[in-house]
Amino acid sequence: MTDVTTDRRLLMNVAYRLLGSVTESEDAVQEAYARWFAQPAAAREAIESPPGWLVTVTTRICLDVLGSARARRERYVGEWLPEPVPSAAQWTSQSDPLRSGDPADRVTLDESLSMAMLVVLEAMTPAERVAFILHDVFRYTFAEVGEIVGRSPAACRQLASSARRRVRESDRGVVSPSDQARVVAEFKQALDSGDLTALLRILDPDATAVPDGGGHVQAAIEPLHGAETIARYLLGFGRIRPDLRFELATVNGRTGLVIRDAAGAALAVAAVGIVHGRIDRLWVIRNPGKLEGWS
Repeated sequence: MTDVTTDRRLLMNVAYRLLGSVTESEDAVQEAYARWFAQPAAAREAIESPPGWLVTVTTRICLDVLGSARARRERYVGEWLPEPVPSAAQWTSQSDPLRSGDPADRVTLDESLSMAMLVVLEAMTPAERVAFILHDVFRYTFAEVGEIVGRSPAACRQLASSARRRVRESDRGVVSPSDQARVVAEFKQALDSGDLTALLRILDPDATAVPDGGGHVQAAIEPLHGAETIARYLLGFGRIRPDLRFELATVNGRTGLVIRDAAGAALAVAAVGIVHGRIDRLWVIRNPGKLEGWS
């Protein structure tokens, strides 16, 4: 009997990058397994590549979810951000063992996990997103991608090219893990001390902070622009809640912050984007439904 349960990490890797939601990804993977086991045993044994079959089914389920998600997110209160994942999400660092090589012109698994990349993926059409993720990240050929999504290889190549162009246009440069950790640590220290001058020194003058409260908690509805606006907002929030604790944490593969109350409950998770040694993007997820993995 074929054991497909070990493929769950691969399926979660694919689904999360397509959907940006752990809950929706888990549902998609569970549905793919349900369809697998709903087949007669003889039919399952006849499938040449069970992992390939499961990736195909999971991807098609994700495409359906992406189609309906557009309408749901239009009704979302405020900005919608992908659900942040901690380093403890074991599937996030697992690559597809069936794929070999690591071409330099393709996006790595770690790069595709970053909040910056996930936000760019949100701006793509579902078809662009699938073609880019399967080809550029998971190294499926365009012929394989075409079989999965029901399009010609040429069409999939064009979709991936369009997606790649979006990624290049949004590229703000690569920051080393050590530089990321250093800048975020300085940011945390400035928040802990309530030092406005230090915050203004760390934040890029044109920085943007994007909050996601989903209408469930008090949070700004629109993004905040400018270093001084962001700094004063953060310090003002700290004065209202002096019990807050800022903790360094790995957020989607990069150093970020978790904001906790006195009891240790996660109130927010902040992913951080850095350019030229200063913070130019803060993605602050406060929707409680997206923080269950941070308890």
